[in-house]
Amino acid sequence: MGIAVRIRKKLSQSFTLELDFESSAGCLGILGPSGSGKSMTLKCIAGIEKPDEGFIAVDGRTLFDSAKRVNLRPQERRVGYLFQNYALFPNMTVLENISAPPGAGRSPPEASRWIERFGLSGLENRYPRQLSGGQQQRAALARMLISSPNAVLFDEPFSALDSTLREYMQLQLQKLLQDEEGGGAFFRNAILVTHNRDEVYRLCRELAVMSGGRMIVKGDTRGVFQNPRFVNAALLTGCKNISPVRRLSENEVFALDWGLPLRLNGSAGGITHIGIRAHDFVPVRTPHGFNEVRISVSRLSSEPFEEVVLFTNADAKETSEKKEIWWKYSKYMEQSMPESLFLPPEALLPLSQASPRDHAETDS
Repeated sequence: MGIAVRIRKKLSQSFTLELDFESSAGCLGILGPSGSGKSMTLKCIAGIEKPDEGFIAVDGRTLFDSAKRVNLRPQERRVGYLFQNYALFPNMTVLENISAPPGAGRSPPEASRWIERFGLSGLENRYPRQLSGGQQQRAALARMLISSPNAVLFDEPFSALDSTLREYMQLQLQKLLQDEEGGGAFFRNAILVTHNRDEVYRLCRELAVMSGGRMIVKGDTRGVFQNPRFVNAALLTGCKNISPVRRLSENEVFALDWGLPLRLNGSAGGITHIGIRAHDFVPVRTPHGFNEVRISVSRLSSEPFEEVVLFTNADAKETSEKKEIWWKYSKYMEQSMPESLFLPPEALLPLSQASPRDHAETDS
């Protein structure tokens, strides 16, 4: 049945959290800049913070309803919360931490099964300060899941880990999600808050983009990446190339920062910007006669597995039309520098400028 949230909470004179969304069973990812209200959303669901008004339910069970004066305590909500710093009890061992989540009173034998499942065998008597970051996270996950929560909330759980450990722990979480979907008993509903687009794409069936206390886009994760709709949503999903446009015809625009006329797949009505991801350019071998840019390379750099080319439109007439454009391609492609690149109409992202209210004004 999923998670249903319809709440309003004023945090300052200039910032109000206003949410109205539902997520189906599985994992919902929330992307957003710092101060957009992501963590406050989780705290309201968990019962750590109280909304001014609204309604929160998990699988049809009401956790908060201001109209009916329902506000279950955190211990009664059956909602697990994995904090950024994991919040293990520093004066308790791994076994004691996992055995004693709030309101649970679990037995050591039951905790031992979770210790084994999360690869913590042999560490039962260590304190959190004696564990690595990955071990602390696994202990916190075990402590959270031993209570069989109906929903679990992850607040940037991988941000403090190095890249290798981050990918390993993402795979661990992915396995938990897949086990649940295959009929396991870990949890039915999850929300993952992150700044990392790769985490969301890998782990989450649904994606919401937050800005200024609101969800501005929500849908199937791959669908949101393919059509982010708004400039700030495109930026948060990793689009490096965005230009304001002037409409030329029903399906054509002029990219003002690039000095480039572009043909779209659909109507140009209502859009203010155009975007294209750095990997979506195609070297021109046979001229298409449209959507081609003759490149003037301004910078070259290398990433571990990719080459990065920053270029401008060699045919741009005005200085304002010569903003740098990013192109990335695999190092494993035999690629000589082409004279021109093609922008496929299906790869172009038609975008609207989000309203001023969508910009975060305070850290929440």
